[in-house]
Amino acid sequence: MTVDVEVQNRIGTQNDTKEPPKEPYGRLFLRFLRFGFLAWGGPVAQIAMIQRELVEEEGWISRERFNRTLAVYQILPGPEAHELCVYFGMLARGRLGGLLGGLGFMLPGFVLMFILSWFYLTFGINSAIFQAIFFGFQAAVVAVIVRAVHRIGGHALTDGWLFGIATVALAAELWRVHFALILIVAGLTYVLVKRKLALAAVALEAVFLVAAVTLTPYGAEAAAQPVGTAASGTASISQLLFSGLRAGLLTFGGAYTVIPFLQRDAVLVGGWMTNAQFLNGLALSGILPAPLIIFSTFVGYVGGGPLGALAMTLGIFLPAFSFTLVGHDYLERVVQNPSVHTFLNGVTAGVVGLIAATTVVLFQEGITSLPALIIFTLALLAIYLWKAKAAVAGIVLGAGLLGLLLFGG
Repeated sequence: MTVDVEVQNRIGTQNDTKEPPKEPYGRLFLRFLRFGFLAWGGPVAQIAMIQRELVEEEGWISRERFNRTLAVYQILPGPEAHELCVYFGMLARGRLGGLLGGLGFMLPGFVLMFILSWFYLTFGINSAIFQAIFFGFQAAVVAVIVRAVHRIGGHALTDGWLFGIATVALAAELWRVHFALILIVAGLTYVLVKRKLALAAVALEAVFLVAAVTLTPYGAEAAAQPVGTAASGTASISQLLFSGLRAGLLTFGGAYTVIPFLQRDAVLVGGWMTNAQFLNGLALSGILPAPLIIFSTFVGYVGGGPLGALAMTLGIFLPAFSFTLVGHDYLERVVQNPSVHTFLNGVTAGVVGLIAATTVVLFQEGITSLPALIIFTLALLAIYLWKAKAAVAGIVLGAGLLGLLLFGG
């Protein structure tokens, strides 16, 4: 370690002695509730808002400590902005404060999505006006997901090996190999790469692909199934809770990474909703001031009504609460282990492949005509050019308006 690094570490340690204010529980909850109502613009804008108020303006912790904490949550699954709210709440008033901080941040989005889900299922979108609006919504949401794959891939696929792992994961997902096996192989492959065992890494990926094609009998049949088939039932509360919990434990790299897991459970396996409904839920989430992951409330509502919405939301957010309330300090030490970090980097590359594969399926469902392709293209251009906090909400709403103008009459 150089002298400069040692000096910086001593400064960071001294700054870490800062103590956040011991706010009353009610005021603490209202602070994070306000963050929830202002949660436009995705995780980057949400994290910047939290950092600006609690670190830069009020000095709850040092910048160094904030950066280390954020690094932990970027490696762990779950929405980072929500986990930061739990973390700051716990710093201020212990575990109860952490619970209040997390609940305050997620509550506005949950309530709004719950109401929209009820409206969607109660009144439907059978009228020409609603169908035209959601036609535009779906095309814009596909564009949003395409941009997310590009952005997440740009951050996660930092070398050719990770890009190759993501490509293999994409192919395996389209062949309907179980996602758990895809992610385990992805993580192990990158560990082999970092240990200078390149031939072993290539062999592992090759054997995996061959085995996927030859030993997954339902792969070709499932991959050839037409999209947009009718939903065929409901899900039990326990099924929805487990689906949400599993997805919440696998959201590496941001909220968009939950999409392939919930789409698989709700559309491909559970069959309680169609790809079109899934896209509609994503669209509704995109117009709300909330983490995108709140669309899980819609997925749960379609599968099991109000109790299903609660169960799915609980499952999705439970890991994000637990990682901080139960073992933040321990996890902060664990993720410093290079082997763990390397394995998770490989897993993240695998998740990028899963999202890309799901995007292919959703593109087939959402972009079914020339007008849809035009709206998709315009939305994609707008996403790359418009950098405002509420850009996603504005683009989705604008696409709905365009759909209404084209088909509402």
